[in-house]
Amino acid sequence: MKRSFLTIVIASALLTAAPATVLAQAKAAPAATAAKAGTPSQLVLTNSTRILTTLEARRGEFTKDRAALRAFVASEFDALFDRDYAARLVLGVHGRGASEADINVFADALADSLMQRYGSSLLDLNAKLKVRVKSETPLRNGAIVKVSSEYLRQGAEPVPVDYLMRKVGSQWKAFDVMVEGVSFVQTFRNQFDAPLKRKPIVQVAADIKAGRLQATAN
Repeated sequence: MKRSFLTIVIASALLTAAPATVLAQAKAAPAATAAKAGTPSQLVLTNSTRILTTLEARRGEFTKDRAALRAFVASEFDALFDRDYAARLVLGVHGRGASEADINVFADALADSLMQRYGSSLLDLNAKLKVRVKSETPLRNGAIVKVSSEYLRQGAEPVPVDYLMRKVGSQWKAFDVMVEGVSFVQTFRNQFDAPLKRKPIVQVAADIKAGRLQATAN
């Protein structure tokens, strides 16, 4: 996959953690539209429609005012993404025994880095892309749901995108996205493994926040 396409996928993941559905249109695949209200697939489709509509309506404003774009991205990200759980997965063994405060600091730094690096790419989303939601699979006795989908592009092969969601209270939230089988949680876990071996979590978080380390989807 070309890196430019992966950048768009990561950017849209900031909003839904299910990048394929950011581009979902009214004529979604039957499997998706048939989903009951409140299911992960239907929630993502509903949120994505609202988000895409907002992006199109405010594209001129967001292009001129990146602070407004960042505020919009941050609000959607907080509502739809389980950042603390994702941060624990990224930390892996380094997060064992870590305090909630340290996890939160790392989660905030990672989220801020992603939004700063990829948020503006949302303005480049191609509305002509379409999406097909293929399946919704319960895992771990239903504690986690995997939604499999694919990008449909004119003149090119479909790009498979899967995302994992878990219930936080009464709401389903996403915590990982897999593009062509590559997990962005695993990508960032590999990326920050070496720094976390040398420094405590709070110091790595400070390095991320200061720009000395960056979350990159290479």
